[in-house]
Order: sequence, then structure tokens, then C-alpha cells
Amino acid sequence: MKSRTLLILLLSVCLLAPVVANPNGPPWVNPINNGLTVETGCTCHGNGVPSNDVVVSISGVPRAYAIGESYEFTVNLQHASYANGGFLLTDYGVGTFTAGEGSQIVTESDGSEPGAVSQTAPSNDWVVTWTAPASDVGEVSFSLAGNAVDGQDGANEGDNWNLLSFFISSPESMTNDDEENQPLRTISVGDFESLFVAVENPEALEAERQAEIADDFFTNGNLFYWSTLAIILVGAVVQGEFYERRFGGGPKHLDMRLAVPQGIRRGLLTLATLLAFGWAVDNGQPWGYAFVLGMLTLWGMFGVYRTIVQARAHPEHQDLV
Repeated sequence: MKSRTLLILLLSVCLLAPVVANPNGPPWVNPINNGLTVETGCTCHGNGVPSNDVVVSISGVPRAYAIGESYEFTVNLQHASYANGGFLLTDYGVGTFTAGEGSQIVTESDGSEPGAVSQTAPSNDWVVTWTAPASDVGEVSFSLAGNAVDGQDGANEGDNWNLLSFFISSPESMTNDDEENQPLRTISVGDFESLFVAVENPEALEAERQAEIADDFFTNGNLFYWSTLAIILVGAVVQGEFYERRFGGGPKHLDMRLAVPQGIRRGLLTLATLLAFGWAVDNGQPWGYAFVLGMLTLWGMFGVYRTIVQARAHPEHQDLV
């Protein structure tokens, strides 16, 4: 009974605890393990551990800070499936943060500011200003937590988060050339390859597979049907020729005055369909077009052949006037 009660209380705390991408911003202290959120993340998201599927980046970071100088940092989250999320960035109170659009200064329950900035609502590409300390305090350490969320209510297993730590060197590490033209860096953590391997919906995959099967069945079904019909027609023509020669005495005589214009017409039509068939094949037209044009060409050739055979047949008494 005690274990069941403890489990229910633990789940309730996890569901009620503020999270990195909630509208009120993340908590400074993780209520589950009492560690800093920027260092431990939020165990209510995902499977409770950092995920390299989230690429957390911060740009505009100098290699060394100048005393009292202000720098604009841009915090960015990248994920293969989620576009928005939340963040928490801290310098542990060494410098001063100024919140930009969509961000806010983090305060603890007693109203104090631990030196951190977070989002105000799930979004992305936050721009915050960091002002270096007024004296040389040595290198400054930063911690950044980023959480890409699936848009569902509350924290769940679909969310992924990652942690990034970096530092900015002290002013004494800069040379005179660095002070005049200091390059700014972009620092990232995560697996960039994972951005191109989105987890697809199994239902969408099954629907796509069924569509491919239907399309393949329709295409092959038409191919088999028309091919079979063509074979039957060719067989019928060959059989007719055979029976005509075997039992009908051969083709009937056709007078040359009729055979010549008929042969010319059929020859021209056959040439036209042959040219159209060649065009369809060369230009990659659908197989149905090429198939029909090919069959018409064969039928035209057979017509020319029949005209020649009938013109050469010997006339019989019923063919004479």
C-alpha cells in the first residue's frame, strides 16, 4: 500500500512540476532531484536523460569577454520533428542578462535572481543580451538546457532535451588584435545527422504501402489484360489466315484499280502510326500509349499485306465481269 501511494505522489509531482517548455518558464531547481535544471535537465521529459536528437546551439559567443561589454546571444533548438521548445541559460550570477523578445529573467521563490534567463512560451531562436562583469573575474562558465517539445499538454515521453556547457575566457587572454576584431562562435551539442531521420508515423507508412500495392496491382492488371487481348487478336488473325488458305482456297482476288489506292491509304496510315510509336518510345510516354500505337502499326502492316496478297491472287470466274 505504501509503495502504491509513493508511486502516485511521484507521478503527481512529475505532472505538476514546471517544465522547461511550459508557458511560465522552467524552474531554477529541478523539483524531482533538487538539482539545477541547467545541469540535470528535467526528468519528467522524454526518458529522463539527455537526447542527442535535440541539437542545442548558442551563437554570438566571444572567445574572451571585454570588461563591461554587452553581447547578443541567440539560442536555437533543432529537432527532426519538433520546431519549438524552451531553454534555460545561466552564467551563475557573474554577468548580467537582459531578456529579449519571448524570454524572461528567472527568479526564485524568494524573488532573488540567480543569474539566468529562460523563455516565456514555447518558441525558438531567442535573442538575449549578456553583459560581462565590470572587472576581470577570470573565465566565466555557462550552462544551457534546451527542450524540444511535441506540442502535447504537459511533459511526456515525446519531448527531448539536451544540455550544453561552455565558458568564455577572461580579458587577459585577449591580444590587442582580438579586442579590435574578435571572432564570435557558435557552440552546439547534439547529433546533426538525427535531424534528417525523422520518426515516421506507422499509420502513414502503412497507408503509403497500401497505396503502392494498389497502384502496382492497377498497373500490372492493365498490362496483363491488354497484353492478353493483343495475343488473342494476333492469334485470331493467324488462325484466320491459316483456315482461309487451308479450307477457303486462299484470299479473294482484288482488282488492281481498287488495290492500288487502298494500298496507298493503308501504307500512309501505317507509316503515320509507326512514326507516332517511335515518338512515344523515345519521349518516355506511358506504356499504354506506346502499346496502342504499336498494335495499330501492326494492324496497318497486316492491312498492307492483305492488299498485296489479294491483288496477286488469281481471279476466278465469280471475279470476272
